[in-house]
Amino acid sequence: MKVEQISVFLENKSGRLADVTNILAAAGINIRALALADTTDFGILRLIVNDNEKAKSVLKENGFTVGKTEVIAVEVSDRPGGLAAILNVMRDTAINVEYMYAFIQKSGENAIIIFRFDELEKAIEVLRSAGIRILSGEEIYSI
Repeated sequence: MKVEQISVFLENKSGRLADVTNILAAAGINIRALALADTTDFGILRLIVNDNEKAKSVLKENGFTVGKTEVIAVEVSDRPGGLAAILNVMRDTAINVEYMYAFIQKSGENAIIIFRFDELEKAIEVLRSAGIRILSGEEIYSI
């Protein structure tokens, strides 16, 4: 139930994000979700795409540093308190949320939150035990 995410290290200068998206578009790769974090000198673009291997390959061919990370995708009610309910399940587990980002397909339905936990396997067990739906990579890549 893990999802593979790619991380692209970007110089913090104008046009670098456009370069990445143009390279992916030219290769026919569809971005399913993304998050961008930056510092003064560089940024980290985290992407979930429909074809990870092809995305990594074309980005590396174009001089980008690319890594991969396993994350999990959790279905959350799109209502006030939806995220709080998930975080409350995790509160007393000593599992740390390293980062997260979310997206929604249609307002009023379920949102999807991408989580990176410091103890991924343990987090999966805790969430499943609480009856929280974890989506497979195939489900996310095909959205």
